[in-house]
Amino acid sequence: MPTGITFTETMRGHLSTAVLTDYAAAEARGIQDNTPLEFTVAITSDNLDDMLTNPDHQARIDGTITSPTLSRAPLTVTNGVFKLLVHDPTRVNARLMTYAMVGVSADGRKFRVDGFKVIQDDKTLNVWGDTTTLYVTVTDLNGAAEKVIAKGILHILPADFAHQMTTMKATNAATPVDALNAIVKFGMFFAGELFETYGGVLVVSNELKTDAPPRLRRALNLPAPTVYFFDTDDNTTLRLTRFQCGKKGPVVLTPGFGTSTLAYTIDTVDTNLPEALGAAGYDVWLFDYRASPDLASSRTQFTLDDVATRDYPAAIAKVREVTGAKDVQVMAHCVGSMTFLMAMLAGMQGVRSAISSALTLYPVSPILNRIRAGLDLGQLLVAAHIDTLTTDFDRQKAVDVALDGILRAFPSKEQCTSAVCRRILGIYGDVYKHLQLNDGTHNAIHEMFGVANVRTFNHISLIVRTEHVVDANGGETYMNHLDRLAFPITFLHGAENNLFLPEGSLDTLRTLANANDAGLYQRIVFPNYAHMDCFIGKNASADVFPTIVAELDRFN
Repeated sequence: MPTGITFTETMRGHLSTAVLTDYAAAEARGIQDNTPLEFTVAITSDNLDDMLTNPDHQARIDGTITSPTLSRAPLTVTNGVFKLLVHDPTRVNARLMTYAMVGVSADGRKFRVDGFKVIQDDKTLNVWGDTTTLYVTVTDLNGAAEKVIAKGILHILPADFAHQMTTMKATNAATPVDALNAIVKFGMFFAGELFETYGGVLVVSNELKTDAPPRLRRALNLPAPTVYFFDTDDNTTLRLTRFQCGKKGPVVLTPGFGTSTLAYTIDTVDTNLPEALGAAGYDVWLFDYRASPDLASSRTQFTLDDVATRDYPAAIAKVREVTGAKDVQVMAHCVGSMTFLMAMLAGMQGVRSAISSALTLYPVSPILNRIRAGLDLGQLLVAAHIDTLTTDFDRQKAVDVALDGILRAFPSKEQCTSAVCRRILGIYGDVYKHLQLNDGTHNAIHEMFGVANVRTFNHISLIVRTEHVVDANGGETYMNHLDRLAFPITFLHGAENNLFLPEGSLDTLRTLANANDAGLYQRIVFPNYAHMDCFIGKNASADVFPTIVAELDRFN
């Protein structure tokens, strides 16, 4: 018997019996006349694979429709029909989700509610709007002939969507893992980026292959996100994810190299940084630049110059365009921090204040990293025609097992039993302090990392050897313009950072204080913290996040 899927969906909105020609006008009139309509239904398919591939597949709808305009008591729905893949002949690259259900009142009167959602395949990828907006038509079935009596628009509210994610269940699955995989498959098809960010199951979208199955994740204490895909001037597609939580902001969060913004939205801690900023009333924007393992661009070759001069200006411009804000605030970590400073030195506009974490203008590294940079190992990889590195570990591959044997002997204070953890250590260095992580975060660490390109590593190594930021050719493109950093910047550093030592941010602070108004800058060091654990640490919400919020508040 094939695996099926079932979930509960609640949609709310307004209809109008006076406007029957235009959905938006009918919704507006319904709001004005206070004529609501909502339904809560269970949608059930007995064959998930057929549902996801066959446009004629019919799932069953059962539940209730509530509308005082139609009936004082809720209408009962049985054996309605839901279709997921209906072709839309009126639009290019579009599909429809269609609903057809008959509601029956206690006295036997019948009303048919027909609805459709438009899933448009376009660059904006407005997943939230597409999958949560239903255009409805109500037909009276009680007379001699059917008669359309109302139109309107319904929506899934964020709270209802969060509940909907918890109701997804697989039926007839052979094993619990098969059931969870079925939910993942349907969720990613149904809601794409939104499901991955906001849903009840986390799916790793990079190339990591571990023995860990998909896992249940907690619902984030955030509103439903809006995902924006946009292009740079060299036609590279990047991603911004917005959580519009309040009237403060916007604030743009940028992760380090080789990680996606999941490093910020990780659910294995009680409160992550976007949740803390959301609770403080900020309009939070997560920026996946071209190095993000979630993007196809991470598998291409590029330098830090591309991130600084192409990605950042395009992202800041997009945030300002969407929000109408004159300027934004930025909270950037590691390579995201250094390339942000490089972007400002290159002349980027539109930033009011910034928090720069761990890696700044001077990358002071421990001796082992300096040796690796001095040996220029990246050029050896280029000569061997190796373009990318990954934290992936596949125990079925002999080369991976052999490499893991070497990494077991890698000198570090952060030795670990996890093969993925050892690969992270071998590729990047001491990215986090294990004592600061809880077990859930450590088990999920592979979800945050993925593919990294060698050309960028070579640029980073060049900067480490030069001991300050330079362009990919070693030129002084950036440091000759320190006056462009004459705005408020707070430098954050973990006192026990063994990837980029705290002396680097101190050198940056002194350089900028000498070049500009010293009052614009300050530096905060967190005892007992290292690098990435400042954001994914089990106690970071108490030890680190209040400082970040306070620094943003000073210039909001």
